[in-house]
Amino acid sequence: MSLFRDLAQFPARCRGGALSIGNFDGVHRGHARLVQRLVAQAQRIGGPAVVFTFDPHPAQILRPERAPTPLGWTERNAELLGQLGVDAVIAFPTDQDFLQLDARTFFERIVCDRLGARAMVEGPNFFFGHNRGGTIDVLRQYCDAEGIVLEVVAPIEIDGQLVSSSRIRKLVAAGEVAAAAELLGRPYRIQGTVVRGAGRGNTLGFPTANLEHITTVMPSEGIYACRAWVDGCPWPAATSLGPNPTFDEDSLKVEPYLLGYNGSLYGHRLELDFLARLRDIVRFDDAEALRVQIDRDVADTQTVFERHQNVGD
Repeated sequence: MSLFRDLAQFPARCRGGALSIGNFDGVHRGHARLVQRLVAQAQRIGGPAVVFTFDPHPAQILRPERAPTPLGWTERNAELLGQLGVDAVIAFPTDQDFLQLDARTFFERIVCDRLGARAMVEGPNFFFGHNRGGTIDVLRQYCDAEGIVLEVVAPIEIDGQLVSSSRIRKLVAAGEVAAAAELLGRPYRIQGTVVRGAGRGNTLGFPTANLEHITTVMPSEGIYACRAWVDGCPWPAATSLGPNPTFDEDSLKVEPYLLGYNGSLYGHRLELDFLARLRDIVRFDDAEALRVQIDRDVADTQTVFERHQNVGD
Protein backbone atom coordinates (compact mmCIF):
# COMPACT_ATOMS: atom_id res chain seq x y z
CA MET A 1 0.00 0.00 0.00
CA SER A 2 1.27 3.48 -0.91
CA LEU A 3 0.30 6.67 0.96
CA PHE A 4 0.26 9.93 -0.98
CA ARG A 5 -0.31 13.48 0.25
CA ASP A 6 0.14 15.31 -3.04
CA LEU A 7 -1.79 14.52 -6.21
CA ALA A 8 1.06 16.02 -8.25
CA GLN A 9 3.11 13.00 -7.17
CA PHE A 10 0.35 10.48 -7.79
CA PRO A 11 1.89 7.89 -10.16
CA ALA A 12 0.33 6.75 -13.41
CA ARG A 13 0.25 3.16 -12.15
CA CYS A 14 -2.36 4.18 -9.57
CA ARG A 15 -4.71 5.78 -12.11
CA GLY A 16 -7.54 4.10 -13.94
CA GLY A 17 -8.75 1.97 -11.06
CA ALA A 18 -11.61 1.72 -8.59
CA LEU A 19 -12.04 4.70 -6.26
CA SER A 20 -13.75 5.36 -2.94
CA ILE A 21 -13.88 8.82 -1.33
CA GLY A 22 -14.50 9.40 2.38
CA ASN A 23 -13.01 10.04 5.81
CA PHE A 24 -12.59 6.39 6.84
CA ASP A 25 -11.99 7.46 10.43
CA GLY A 26 -11.03 4.40 12.46
CA VAL A 27 -11.56 2.02 9.50
CA HIS A 28 -14.42 0.10 11.14
CA ARG A 29 -16.45 -2.90 9.98
CA GLY A 30 -18.66 -0.73 7.77
CA HIS A 31 -15.59 0.63 6.02
CA ALA A 32 -14.25 -2.92 5.68
CA ARG A 33 -17.37 -4.01 3.80
CA LEU A 34 -17.07 -1.04 1.45
CA VAL A 35 -13.37 -1.72 0.84
CA GLN A 36 -14.15 -5.37 0.12
CA ARG A 37 -16.37 -4.24 -2.75
CA LEU A 38 -13.79 -1.65 -3.82
CA VAL A 39 -11.14 -4.34 -4.15
CA ALA A 40 -13.56 -6.56 -6.06
CA GLN A 41 -14.30 -3.75 -8.52
CA ALA A 42 -10.58 -3.07 -8.94
CA GLN A 43 -9.97 -6.73 -9.74
CA ARG A 44 -12.86 -6.74 -12.19
CA ILE A 45 -11.44 -3.86 -14.23
CA GLY A 46 -7.80 -4.83 -13.74
CA GLY A 47 -6.77 -1.63 -11.96
CA PRO A 48 -5.72 -0.43 -8.51
CA ALA A 49 -8.03 -0.01 -5.50
CA VAL A 50 -7.68 3.64 -4.42
CA VAL A 51 -9.05 5.49 -1.37
CA PHE A 52 -9.22 9.28 -1.37
CA THR A 53 -9.47 10.74 2.12
CA PHE A 54 -8.90 14.10 3.79
CA ASP A 55 -6.23 15.44 6.13
CA PRO A 56 -7.39 17.22 8.16
CA HIS A 57 -11.05 16.23 8.38
CA PRO A 58 -13.09 18.95 6.58
CA ALA A 59 -14.98 19.71 9.79
CA GLN A 60 -11.75 20.89 11.43
CA ILE A 61 -11.63 23.69 8.87
CA LEU A 62 -15.34 24.45 8.44
CA ARG A 63 -16.45 24.20 12.08
CA PRO A 64 -13.43 23.48 14.30
CA GLU A 65 -15.37 23.99 17.53
CA ARG A 66 -17.66 21.07 16.58
CA ALA A 67 -15.18 18.86 14.75
CA PRO A 68 -15.14 15.28 16.03
CA THR A 69 -12.02 14.03 17.77
CA PRO A 70 -10.60 11.36 15.45
CA LEU A 71 -10.47 7.65 16.17
CA GLY A 72 -7.23 7.19 14.29
CA TRP A 73 -4.36 9.06 12.66
CA THR A 74 -3.57 9.22 8.95
CA GLU A 75 -0.78 6.65 8.88
CA ARG A 76 -2.75 4.19 11.00
CA ASN A 77 -5.88 4.50 8.87
CA ALA A 78 -3.81 4.01 5.73
CA GLU A 79 -2.13 0.95 7.24
CA LEU A 80 -5.51 -0.59 8.06
CA LEU A 81 -6.85 0.14 4.58
CA GLY A 82 -3.78 -1.51 3.12
CA GLN A 83 -4.42 -4.60 5.21
CA LEU A 84 -7.88 -4.76 3.64
CA GLY A 85 -6.39 -4.77 0.14
CA VAL A 86 -6.25 -1.09 -0.85
CA ASP A 87 -3.34 -0.30 -3.18
CA ALA A 88 -3.10 3.47 -2.69
CA VAL A 89 -4.40 5.97 -0.14
CA ILE A 90 -4.50 9.70 -0.83
CA ALA A 91 -4.59 11.84 2.33
CA PHE A 92 -5.44 15.08 0.57
CA PRO A 93 -4.26 18.27 2.34
CA THR A 94 -7.66 19.87 2.89
CA ASP A 95 -7.97 23.67 2.86
CA GLN A 96 -10.62 26.33 2.34
CA ASP A 97 -10.01 26.60 -1.41
CA PHE A 98 -10.48 22.88 -1.88
CA LEU A 99 -13.68 22.88 0.18
CA GLN A 100 -15.13 25.61 -2.06
CA LEU A 101 -15.15 23.30 -5.11
CA ASP A 102 -18.69 22.53 -6.21
CA ALA A 103 -19.72 18.94 -6.82
CA ARG A 104 -19.27 19.09 -10.60
CA THR A 105 -15.80 20.65 -10.39
CA PHE A 106 -14.72 18.19 -7.69
CA PHE A 107 -15.86 15.26 -9.81
CA GLU A 108 -14.17 16.50 -12.97
CA ARG A 109 -10.87 17.53 -11.36
CA ILE A 110 -10.37 14.72 -8.86
CA VAL A 111 -12.33 11.70 -10.05
CA CYS A 112 -11.81 12.12 -13.78
CA ASP A 113 -8.74 14.25 -14.47
CA ARG A 114 -6.41 13.41 -11.59
CA LEU A 115 -7.39 9.81 -10.81
CA GLY A 116 -8.98 8.60 -14.04
CA ALA A 117 -11.37 6.39 -12.09
CA ARG A 118 -13.18 3.66 -14.02
CA ALA A 119 -15.27 2.48 -11.05
CA MET A 120 -16.45 4.03 -7.79
CA VAL A 121 -17.74 2.48 -4.57
CA GLU A 122 -19.57 4.58 -1.97
CA GLY A 123 -22.18 4.34 0.77
CA PRO A 124 -25.77 5.57 0.29
CA ASN A 125 -25.19 8.66 2.45
CA PHE A 126 -22.19 9.89 0.48
CA PHE A 127 -21.93 13.66 -0.11
CA PHE A 128 -19.28 15.66 -1.93
CA GLY A 129 -18.52 19.19 -3.07
CA HIS A 130 -19.20 22.58 -1.52
CA ASN A 131 -21.91 22.51 1.15
CA ARG A 132 -22.28 18.76 0.48
CA GLY A 133 -24.09 19.66 -2.73
CA GLY A 134 -23.32 16.36 -4.41
CA THR A 135 -25.52 13.46 -3.29
CA ILE A 136 -25.22 9.81 -4.25
CA ASP A 137 -27.86 10.40 -6.94
CA VAL A 138 -25.84 13.29 -8.36
CA LEU A 139 -22.74 11.11 -8.32
CA ARG A 140 -24.60 8.39 -10.23
CA GLN A 141 -25.58 10.89 -12.93
CA TYR A 142 -21.98 12.06 -13.29
CA CYS A 143 -20.63 8.50 -13.36
CA ASP A 144 -23.18 7.37 -15.95
CA ALA A 145 -22.23 10.28 -18.20
CA GLU A 146 -18.53 9.34 -17.99
CA GLY A 147 -18.99 5.58 -18.26
CA ILE A 148 -17.82 5.02 -14.69
CA VAL A 149 -19.37 2.08 -12.83
CA LEU A 150 -20.84 3.15 -9.47
CA GLU A 151 -21.57 0.58 -6.77
CA VAL A 152 -23.47 1.70 -3.66
CA VAL A 153 -22.77 -0.42 -0.60
CA ALA A 154 -25.37 -0.64 2.15
CA PRO A 155 -24.17 0.11 5.70
CA ILE A 156 -24.04 -2.70 8.22
CA GLU A 157 -25.81 -2.99 11.55
CA ILE A 158 -24.69 -4.57 14.81
CA ASP A 159 -27.19 -4.94 17.66
CA GLY A 160 -29.79 -3.15 15.58
CA GLN A 161 -27.74 0.04 15.08
CA LEU A 162 -25.62 1.24 12.20
CA VAL A 163 -21.88 0.87 12.56
CA SER A 164 -20.45 4.39 12.37
CA SER A 165 -17.43 6.36 13.55
CA SER A 166 -19.66 8.57 15.72
CA ARG A 167 -21.14 5.53 17.48
CA ILE A 168 -17.66 4.17 18.14
CA ARG A 169 -16.47 7.53 19.51
CA LYS A 170 -19.28 7.48 22.06
CA LEU A 171 -18.45 3.93 23.15
CA VAL A 172 -14.75 4.69 23.54
CA ALA A 173 -15.42 7.91 25.46
CA ALA A 174 -17.68 5.94 27.81
CA GLY A 175 -14.93 3.37 28.42
CA GLU A 176 -16.86 0.63 26.63
CA VAL A 177 -13.77 -0.54 24.78
CA ALA A 178 -14.95 -4.12 24.28
CA ALA A 179 -18.13 -2.89 22.55
CA ALA A 180 -16.06 -0.47 20.45
CA ALA A 181 -13.78 -3.33 19.41
CA GLU A 182 -16.79 -5.28 18.16
CA LEU A 183 -17.67 -2.43 15.79
CA LEU A 184 -14.07 -1.78 14.77
CA GLY A 185 -13.21 -5.41 14.18
CA ARG A 186 -10.17 -5.07 16.47
CA PRO A 187 -9.25 -3.33 19.76
CA TYR A 188 -9.23 0.46 19.84
CA ARG A 189 -5.71 1.93 19.59
CA ILE A 190 -4.09 5.20 20.62
CA GLN A 191 -0.53 6.44 20.28
CA GLY A 192 1.47 8.90 22.35
CA THR A 193 4.97 10.00 23.27
CA VAL A 194 6.61 8.60 26.42
CA VAL A 195 7.66 11.40 28.78
CA ARG A 196 9.16 11.47 32.26
CA GLY A 197 6.66 11.37 35.10
CA ALA A 198 6.89 11.65 38.87
CA GLY A 199 8.52 8.21 39.14
CA ARG A 200 5.97 7.06 41.70
CA GLY A 201 5.43 3.81 39.82
CA ASN A 202 9.05 2.86 40.47
CA THR A 203 8.59 3.20 44.22
CA LEU A 204 5.58 0.86 44.05
CA GLY A 205 7.45 -1.68 41.93
CA PHE A 206 5.50 -0.93 38.75
CA PRO A 207 7.42 1.58 36.57
CA THR A 208 5.06 3.16 34.06
CA ALA A 209 5.52 4.82 30.68
CA ASN A 210 3.72 8.14 30.86
CA LEU A 211 2.06 9.04 27.54
CA GLU A 212 1.38 12.54 26.23
CA HIS A 213 0.57 14.17 22.86
CA ILE A 214 -2.39 11.89 22.19
CA THR A 215 -4.63 13.31 19.45
CA THR A 216 -7.37 10.68 19.26
CA VAL A 217 -10.47 9.93 21.36
CA MET A 218 -9.57 8.93 24.91
CA PRO A 219 -11.47 6.29 26.89
CA SER A 220 -13.02 7.40 30.16
CA GLU A 221 -11.05 7.25 33.41
CA GLY A 222 -10.30 3.79 34.69
CA ILE A 223 -7.86 0.90 34.82
CA TYR A 224 -7.52 -1.00 31.56
CA ALA A 225 -5.91 -4.16 30.29
CA CYS A 226 -3.98 -3.08 27.20
CA ARG A 227 -1.56 -4.37 24.63
CA ALA A 228 1.43 -2.10 24.04
CA TRP A 229 3.46 -2.19 20.84
CA VAL A 230 7.23 -1.66 21.09
CA ASP A 231 9.26 -2.08 17.90
CA GLY A 232 6.48 -4.20 16.45
CA CYS A 233 6.32 -6.55 19.46
CA PRO A 234 3.24 -6.81 21.72
CA TRP A 235 3.49 -6.46 25.49
CA PRO A 236 0.76 -6.78 28.13
CA ALA A 237 0.22 -3.36 29.70
CA ALA A 238 -1.82 -2.60 32.82
CA THR A 239 -2.86 1.00 32.19
CA SER A 240 -4.15 3.71 34.49
CA LEU A 241 -6.05 6.46 32.71
CA GLY A 242 -6.93 9.35 34.99
CA PRO A 243 -5.75 10.94 38.26
CA ASN A 244 -4.05 9.30 41.24
CA PRO A 245 -6.32 10.12 44.19
CA THR A 246 -4.32 7.99 46.65
CA PHE A 247 -1.51 10.57 46.40
CA ASP A 248 -3.85 13.58 45.96
CA GLU A 249 -2.85 14.00 42.32
CA ASP A 250 -5.67 15.46 40.21
CA SER A 251 -4.01 15.68 36.80
CA LEU A 252 -5.18 13.24 34.14
CA LYS A 253 -2.49 10.81 33.05
CA VAL A 254 -2.11 7.82 30.76
CA GLU A 255 0.27 5.43 32.53
CA PRO A 256 0.82 1.95 31.07
CA TYR A 257 2.95 -0.55 32.98
CA LEU A 258 4.48 -2.98 30.47
CA LEU A 259 4.71 -6.38 32.13
CA GLY A 260 8.22 -7.80 31.88
CA TYR A 261 9.67 -4.92 29.84
CA ASN A 262 13.00 -3.55 31.09
CA GLY A 263 14.16 -1.13 28.39
CA SER A 264 13.92 2.66 28.36
CA LEU A 265 11.05 4.16 26.39
CA TYR A 266 11.58 7.88 27.03
CA GLY A 267 11.01 9.92 23.89
CA HIS A 268 9.58 6.99 21.94
CA ARG A 269 6.16 6.76 20.34
CA LEU A 270 4.10 4.03 22.00
CA GLU A 271 0.87 2.49 20.70
CA LEU A 272 -1.74 1.01 23.04
CA ASP A 273 -4.63 -1.35 22.21
CA PHE A 274 -7.42 -1.17 24.79
CA LEU A 275 -8.50 -4.77 25.39
CA ALA A 276 -10.77 -4.51 28.46
CA ARG A 277 -11.79 -2.13 31.21
CA LEU A 278 -10.86 -3.67 34.56
CA ARG A 279 -12.19 -1.24 37.17
CA ASP A 280 -12.76 2.36 38.27
CA ILE A 281 -10.02 4.53 39.70
CA VAL A 282 -10.46 4.74 43.48
CA ARG A 283 -8.63 6.19 46.47
CA PHE A 284 -6.75 3.66 48.66
CA ASP A 285 -5.90 4.07 52.32
CA ASP A 286 -2.17 3.89 51.71
CA ALA A 287 0.50 2.96 49.17
CA GLU A 288 0.56 -0.69 50.28
CA ALA A 289 -3.16 -1.13 49.64
CA LEU A 290 -2.67 0.40 46.19
CA ARG A 291 0.28 -1.92 45.48
CA VAL A 292 -1.81 -4.99 46.37
CA GLN A 293 -4.56 -3.85 43.99
CA ILE A 294 -2.05 -3.18 41.21
CA ASP A 295 -0.82 -6.76 41.66
CA ARG A 296 -4.36 -7.92 40.93
CA ASP A 297 -4.64 -5.56 37.94
CA VAL A 298 -1.39 -6.92 36.52
CA ALA A 299 -2.59 -10.51 36.88
CA ASP A 300 -5.91 -9.63 35.22
CA THR A 301 -4.09 -7.83 32.41
CA GLN A 302 -1.91 -10.88 31.73
CA THR A 303 -5.02 -13.08 31.51
CA VAL A 304 -6.81 -10.70 29.13
CA PHE A 305 -3.68 -10.24 27.02
CA GLU A 306 -3.17 -13.99 26.62
CA ARG A 307 -6.79 -14.47 25.66
CA HIS A 308 -6.54 -11.87 22.92
CA GLN A 309 -3.23 -13.24 21.67
CA ASN A 310 -4.77 -16.70 21.38
CA VAL A 311 -7.69 -15.49 19.27
CA GLY A 312 -5.31 -13.47 17.10
CA ASP A 313 -7.14 -10.12 16.98
